Formats: sequence, C-alpha cells, structure tokens
Amino acid sequence: MQREMLRAKVHRITVTERDVQYEGSLTLDAGLMKLCDMQPYERIDVYDVDNGNRFSTYLIEGEPGSGCCCVNGAAAHMVEVGDKLILASYAAIDEREVRDHRPRVVLIGEGNRVKSADHVERAGAKS
Repeated sequence: MQREMLRAKVHRITVTERDVQYEGSLTLDAGLMKLCDMQPYERIDVYDVDNGNRFSTYLIEGEPGSGCCCVNGAAAHMVEVGDKLILASYAAIDEREVRDHRPRVVLIGEGNRVKSADHVERAGAKS
C-alpha cells in the first residue's frame, strides 16, 4: 500500500504578481524551487492564507533570487498581490517508508526570502 504524503512545502510566500492573460500555472523563483526540490511542471496545491481559496496548478521557473511568485491564468482571479500562499507538493510513499519520510519545509519571510529550510514541521508553530 502507498500513502500520499507531503513531499515539499513553501510556507507563506507572498504573491508578487498575478497575470490572468497567461496560459496557466504559477511562476516561482527557481532558487526556491531548487531549495525544496520542486521541478518545473510539477503539480502543486496552493492554499491562500488570506482568503481561504485552494487550487491546484503546476510550476514554471522564475528568475533565481527574484523572490517571484506569480499566479497565472484563471487561478489569478483567486489571489491578490500581497496574499500569503502555501505551496505544497505530495508524493505516493510506500507504507514501509512512511515512518522515516520527512518533507522539505521552506519557511518564507519578508521580501520572499528564506527564513529556514528543514525536514520537519512543528505542531502549533506560528510563523
């Protein structure tokens, strides 16, 4: 049996742009993608902390070091520039590996800069 588990998460990144006319996806700083081992065209779930909207899309690489987070296409209607998002990627993990599985968790601070990158999420922690 396999379980779907959190594989990687970017926590509280700020939307820097929204582009309704773009074909789709979410443009993310390539450096952040590398840090949390997310790949171009990988499916992600997006959770808007400010308005509660949730949607799925895929990633495309933005300029490394830019801190960009641009929601594109129809999903751009679901966010505003300045909203805080959680980006999550999941993977099917074999039951035998679940207990040892640790996701990559990247916490974001001001200016969409990395506050911390770890393999653990602490219950009750506030950022």
